[in-house]
Amino acid sequence: MKVSVDQDSCIASGQCVVAAAEVFDQRDEDGVVVLLDAEPAEGQAADVRHAADVCPALAIHLE
Repeated sequence: MKVSVDQDSCIASGQCVVAAAEVFDQRDEDGVVVLLDAEPAEGQAADVRHAADVCPALAIHLE
């Protein structure tokens, strides 16, 4: 799985961090998503998919 994020679309809700903290973080200054791991381990796939599903801005893209 490859993960990408659209920081311009992010509304800093933090749902991605709650769902998959090993893959996503937020910038301190504005809360915008930061991608920590663009190719997470297979064991993290369910959490990453959940993060993409709950993102209100649809800023997380999976391949």
